[in-house]
Amino acid sequence: SATPAPAAPAIQSGNVTVPNIEAVAMAREVAAQAHSLEELCERLIAFNGCNLRHSALSTIFASGGTESGLMIVGPLPEQDDEREGSAFSGPPGLLLERMIGAIGLKREAVLATTLIPWRTPGNRAPLPHEIDICRPFIERQVELASPRALLLLGNLTARTFFGANGNIHQLRGQWRDLTFGGLVVPALASLHPSELMKAPRAKPQAWADLLSLASKIGLA
Repeated sequence: SATPAPAAPAIQSGNVTVPNIEAVAMAREVAAQAHSLEELCERLIAFNGCNLRHSALSTIFASGGTESGLMIVGPLPEQDDEREGSAFSGPPGLLLERMIGAIGLKREAVLATTLIPWRTPGNRAPLPHEIDICRPFIERQVELASPRALLLLGNLTARTFFGANGNIHQLRGQWRDLTFGGLVVPALASLHPSELMKAPRAKPQAWADLLSLASKIGLA
């Protein structure tokens, strides 16, 4: 007799098991129904369709201001982010603040968030289905914030938004137009502050990206 096909992996939503494909559809529906960043944040916090939220201490959502026209997206919340409840906390956040300060931007005038809103257990890489479930929320954040430019920091962020397999050194420095609903936003990938802290020799590339960004949003 034929061997039964393996069941699709599933995640726990409360006491009910939701197949991942349904969780992605749920995420899309929940995100689409939000008409402001505040409403989207509330919906994300209440969303039960991703297993990561059950082990995370906090949900990371866009924080800062929209007046600069810049939105920065990192990959995953780090330990400091989870403790503080906002993206780019701790030493990487201080470095990012100095970096954008060098092109004339204040941290509070920039909207910053992460691709995945919950820290992964043991800081492991997120699984493909976890990225798929979280993606509608980050895309809706961009759509509702309507930035003039996106700065995508780190490998995972660049690969996910660009649909590419290269590493950040291959993907950085080139502007690409991304579509979010009816919105088209130019996006630039660059190195994450955490990576620059480990490999300071890459700082000239990050600086070149920042100058390109400053030119794009009219700061240079």
